[in-house]
Amino acid sequence: MKFGIFYELQLPRPWGELSEFNLLQDALTQIELADRLGFDYAWCVEHHFLEEYSHCSAPEVFLGAASQRTRRIRLGHGIIQLPTNHPIRVAERVATLDLLSGGRVELGLGEGQGPVELHPFGARVREKREVWEEAVRALVPAFTRQRHEWDGTHFKFPARNVLPKPFQKPHPPLWVACSNIQTIANAGRWGMGALGFQFVSPDAARAWVNRYYIELTQHQARLTDYPANPNIAMVSGFMCAETDEEALEKAAGWTFFVFCLSHYGRHGIPNPGEGNMWDAYQAWRHTEKAQQTLRSGLIGSPATIRARLREFEATGVDQVILLNQAGRTSHDDICRSLELFAREVMPEFHARETEHARWKADVLAGRIAISDEGADTYTLYAHQNEDIVRLTPEQLKAKMAAKERV
Repeated sequence: MKFGIFYELQLPRPWGELSEFNLLQDALTQIELADRLGFDYAWCVEHHFLEEYSHCSAPEVFLGAASQRTRRIRLGHGIIQLPTNHPIRVAERVATLDLLSGGRVELGLGEGQGPVELHPFGARVREKREVWEEAVRALVPAFTRQRHEWDGTHFKFPARNVLPKPFQKPHPPLWVACSNIQTIANAGRWGMGALGFQFVSPDAARAWVNRYYIELTQHQARLTDYPANPNIAMVSGFMCAETDEEALEKAAGWTFFVFCLSHYGRHGIPNPGEGNMWDAYQAWRHTEKAQQTLRSGLIGSPATIRARLREFEATGVDQVILLNQAGRTSHDDICRSLELFAREVMPEFHARETEHARWKADVLAGRIAISDEGADTYTLYAHQNEDIVRLTPEQLKAKMAAKERV
């Protein structure tokens, strides 16, 4: 099993003059530390306008800085929003980052959160899946073709040689953001890595890992010509400390993350620049739901976290991405947590990576038969799913059409 770290670049109010400066500098120091400690990936989101929850609107700039302070850790876009970015600009920026990093980029692609993020860019929620699929088809050939043109529904451009070309050939591995069960199956069918939140249970993880590989091996239908990237990564709230009690005390940032994700999904931003998510969060943080959220993460002593990781390792999950930078979790606590995990937990799972790679090779070659029996019984993808509005493309279209009829 491999391990990553995850950045929303959260910044609860109140803000001072240097708050965002310090946030970025601390995050870069943490990634530099993770690189030295042997972590495998550093992932960075793209969000717009989501005050306090994510101040990461230019991930290509942030990861570019990280590329010059690290040597081996892979740098992941988790994800780039395709409905708010032109495919040519995505290709140019990703290739530049890949060159700067010496070929360490992982390219995650997603649709965007909803009206709050999409509407200011002229993008419509109901079309975001269609735009995403077309953007993938328009984007990927730009990495390799000397002459590339596109005449589609949402994008049109004349023949050009998009420069520069990436360091990795043919291009960085492709991932897709998975916010619900169906998207995990789609990821397998599209031949992309699945990038999403922690499964609700090890049993659910096993069922949906199997479904992913069945789609990948038996029903693969890639959107265009690219190498398959058979990988499943899950993001989990994280805090490693000497005792479970200490870890739980320091991990409140994870509940702030879940609270904000739910709040913005349900309510949007009625008064930009005037809200206070940290104040709104205070009542919820002491509820049983918040405590359940804490218990669901990889939060505890090294022994506790090892036990939980072994359960997910057994399901075939390839990578666990640790979300440590959340809420008001301090820079010092984040660094100490990473150091303790790297010393006491990570080596055991890294040591079995060869064994996992062998299992995956056998699955892909058909030497191991897998079953997707039971996958459809797991309607919740992750612990926080019931608190977040997640609609299929068809449901989104119906909802927006109903609004127009009112």
